[in-house]
Amino acid sequence: MKITQSFTSVAYPQADGQTEVVNRIIVQALKTRLQGKGKDWVEELFSVLWAYRTTLRARTQETPFSLVYGSEAVLPFEVGQTSSRVESYPDKNDQSRAMELDLVEEKRDRSFIRMEAYMSRVMKSYNRKVRIRDFQVGDLVMKKVNLTGDVGKLEARWEGPYKITRRVSSGFFYLEDAQGHSLKRPWNVFNLKKYYA
Repeated sequence: MKITQSFTSVAYPQADGQTEVVNRIIVQALKTRLQGKGKDWVEELFSVLWAYRTTLRARTQETPFSLVYGSEAVLPFEVGQTSSRVESYPDKNDQSRAMELDLVEEKRDRSFIRMEAYMSRVMKSYNRKVRIRDFQVGDLVMKKVNLTGDVGKLEARWEGPYKITRRVSSGFFYLEDAQGHSLKRPWNVFNLKKYYA
């Protein structure tokens, strides 16, 4: 039968995050359409996917449908009723469709430029709010408590003080407690804060 089994590894986690975002949007739209009834979601899936594919994206200022096919989709309700878009579209549209397909690469390039500008604006906004934390060997720090199980509102979120004994790389540090016992693993700077006596 010539069936080949292929395995993939997590080589590009950023793309996995994008997939999770799309899946979350689709599931939320399905929940909204079903209004709490968990059954018959398969019947609603086509309309939810259609809505997702024909909705304008803020990053690219284009719909996913137009980036794939080169033109905007004719909505199902436009086919049944006479709309100016359907009436003005020529009966023999081979030439206009070929021109749209020729221009699709240019449309994708423009949307990529818009997406890069959008990402740059988001990064600038984020970086304005970021406070850089850096520690030196010998500094006293508090480390974030690993919150597991039933943790109340009044439980301590930080513990310590700990002394930084070694810097592993940018943002990772080895710690030791007040008795001089070293912690087994390095700690990320995001899980540490300065200790003030």
